[in-house]
Amino acid sequence: MAGGGSDGGCSSAEPEGEAAVACEALRLLRIEPAAVGAAAGRAGGGAPCSRNVLRKRRRWERVLAARRSKRRQERERSRAGRAEGPGAAGRDGGRAPAALAKERLLEARAAGPRLCVDLGVADRMSLKETSRLASQIRRLYGANRRATKPFWLCLTEFVVGSLIYEECFRMNDGFSNYLIDTTEESFLDLFPLDVIVYLTPDSENVLEDIDPNKVYVLGGLVDESIHKKLTLQRAQEQSVQTARLPIREYMVKTANTKNYHSETLAINQVFEVLSTYYETRSWPTALKAGVSSGKGYTLPDAVKAVEV
Repeated sequence: MAGGGSDGGCSSAEPEGEAAVACEALRLLRIEPAAVGAAAGRAGGGAPCSRNVLRKRRRWERVLAARRSKRRQERERSRAGRAEGPGAAGRDGGRAPAALAKERLLEARAAGPRLCVDLGVADRMSLKETSRLASQIRRLYGANRRATKPFWLCLTEFVVGSLIYEECFRMNDGFSNYLIDTTEESFLDLFPLDVIVYLTPDSENVLEDIDPNKVYVLGGLVDESIHKKLTLQRAQEQSVQTARLPIREYMVKTANTKNYHSETLAINQVFEVLSTYYETRSWPTALKAGVSSGKGYTLPDAVKAVEV
């Protein structure tokens, strides 16, 4: 609609009939001047968005739209399954576990949630620590593949030829066939800031729920690393939202000879907590699954049982 008359480019002398209908349709489809002015203000105002930010935003909006479509399809399939009766579940149960696992993973890719392992700090680790991290990635992937409601996994800053790259392929059979995304880019280049939640035990914010529209990031450091608050500082430098698991809120410290209590977990243990919570919606159940007794924490019910 390049022409700009007061009636949307349609002359008042046009004959009635189809031309009048077309004229009215064009008039209704016009964008209001206030909306155009607002858009122009955003484009040429004092705080314009960079092309890169807009590109990420548009890409993320496409991802969200695909997720909503996928969820609608899942709800329709669920309703259809209930309408078909118990025989439908039997037919689905006869499928190969590997096929079901692949289907669930691909559904997670479309509908979320997403979990990124940030390997941008992997170069601070020794060979031994890097090997342990590669092993934890294998365990994390295995647990996700078995999950009823898996996440979609992504390894960011996974640089070809780096030590963690070499160790992942050396230690993990079939790594090239993993159903995950790997990229040399940072998670900051892939997702808008407002959807990223960096999980770190040093955060003051407590993770209360899992939002499938969020992207959760784990720092690629092994649990024995001595780099204090490194992941928190990394997130804060980029103005990324942070959160920690609600260990203190649901668990209590246990007495031990070394008086040792730690909320720092291996990435596969953190995932065990997240995955269990996403399936059960119970933090006590999730924390029991992922926080080992060696961390010096237990659920209050377990303490009461010992005392009795």
